[in-house]
Amino acid sequence: MKGVTLMGQNELARAVAERSGLSREESADLTRAVLEAFAGQLSNGEARRLAMEFPDSLAEPWTLSATHRKGAHPVPVEEFIRQVSGRTGLTADEARTGTGAVLDVLRDQLGEDGYRHLVGQLPAAYVELAESAS
Repeated sequence: MKGVTLMGQNELARAVAERSGLSREESADLTRAVLEAFAGQLSNGEARRLAMEFPDSLAEPWTLSATHRKGAHPVPVEEFIRQVSGRTGLTADEARTGTGAVLDVLRDQLGEDGYRHLVGQLPAAYVELAESAS
């Protein structure tokens, strides 16, 4: 059932703020930017599968992304951090810490299988970001 397993947008931003040390507003902007950027890297099938895990307020980037391509299009983590930093106005260090916090929260929320599906299509350096946040 859509939206049942994961926390909503406000709760997700609050959890990211607690783990990253960023303000709630910064965490909300960062979380949205990270989810949208992740969605752009995943295959059509994986983006659709993950969209079903998210509440409606967070599912849109995954759903829109799934309509545009077939295979995964991973971005190196340093480029990803630059993109998130540019979209949010945060420093690269803040974007790195915040991205790790988002991944850490998603690992808790998606469970081991769901998290493996997410990071399985991303370069290994993304997993290291989450590990540095926990």
